[in-house]
Amino acid sequence: MKKTVLILLSPVVLLILLLVFVPQHFVHSGSEGRVDYSQPIVLTTASVETPPVAETEEAETAPRLIDYALTLMGTPYVWAGETPEGFDCSGFITHVYDEFDVKLPHSSRMQAEEGAQVSRSEAQPGDLVIFTGTNPQVREPGHVGIVISQPGDTIEFVHSSSNGGVKISQVEGSGYEGRFLQVRRVL
Repeated sequence: MKKTVLILLSPVVLLILLLVFVPQHFVHSGSEGRVDYSQPIVLTTASVETPPVAETEEAETAPRLIDYALTLMGTPYVWAGETPEGFDCSGFITHVYDEFDVKLPHSSRMQAEEGAQVSRSEAQPGDLVIFTGTNPQVREPGHVGIVISQPGDTIEFVHSSSNGGVKISQVEGSGYEGRFLQVRRVL
């Protein structure tokens, strides 16, 4: 008999506890701020503005991607390499972006077609910077790096070079100035 009474009374007790202890901002209240128990309980959520997912992800991914790329400094250049044991230029890009679930082909020519082209002055951390190869007569993609500088600054990038492995270089005032082709936004 006691069990039956407890079973029948438990929903009533829970309802009373809910009405008594629920925070005021979760219930419909009257004009004086008093709880109007004749009205149904309405749960609300606070209005929080959040930036679009793509902007948030990009803002969070680019610095982490750059930090990871910089941990690979000094890794030797290895033709067709795409592991921390050794990278060629596009293998370095493929490896770094793959760590952040951004799939890019292992080819500087194909990477030069990924994402969207942006102006040189808009280059920002995480963008790809595309260059020709070392033959000045061939104006096709042949080298690639990851921009690490801020928009408007001298473009600095991290890349795997056949002359020194993974290192930081800059476009302006270097041999890369004449080899520059474009900047691609892939994040």
